[in-house]
Amino acid sequence: MKKRINHSTGAPWEKKVGYSRAVKLGDQVFVTGTVAVDDDHQLVGSNEYDQSVFILKKIERVLNDLGLTRSDVVRTRIFVTNIANWE
Repeated sequence: MKKRINHSTGAPWEKKVGYSRAVKLGDQVFVTGTVAVDDDHQLVGSNEYDQSVFILKKIERVLNDLGLTRSDVVRTRIFVTNIANWE
């Protein structure tokens, strides 16, 4: 059986809805949907670019905590609220 490691951040929603920021299962890591909210639960960035940079750095910290880097990522999925801003 593969070892499962839950990486939690202490966000209030983790206990309420039962999730972890990331789950490492064997040699794979699954990162949950991530938003541009800081540790004080405040929205970061006033535009899509600034929010995306913040989110990617947030995910990178989780990967680093689990002994991984961005170069270990094989798939990403990004959702936008306005397709005109996808670039």
